[in-house]
Amino acid sequence: MDLNYVLGILCLILWIVALVDCIRSNNSNKVVWIIVIILLPLLGSILYFLLGRSKG
Repeated sequence: MDLNYVLGILCLILWIVALVDCIRSNNSNKVVWIIVIILLPLLGSILYFLLGRSKG
């Protein structure tokens, strides 16, 4: 199995988890985060988990 294939699958999983988590959250900037996650899949997902996810 090629390393690029595995990394691609992991990025896809991270993207889906970030998108679902954002949709289900009560974040006040939900629409903005959804746009960021969709337009910048890897970077947007990482930024969402670091900066946008509501604590608690």
